Amino acid sequence: MTNKELLYVEDALGHETFMKTCSKKTSEKLTDPTLSAYVKELEAKHTGLLNKFLNLL
Repeated sequence: MTNKELLYVEDALGHETFMKTCSKKTSEKLTDPTLSAYVKELEAKHTGLLNKFLNLL
């Protein structure tokens, strides 16, 4: 990988980590079970994307 590509992957890892963390914190605070379940799905999606990016390395 080129240096530019590695910078892109590093940036993407940061974004996915941020989204995963925000989703987790938000789902824990929500009182509506339907909305909380949806945000947990988002957390799972971002966890999967994070793992895919990590596998590139």
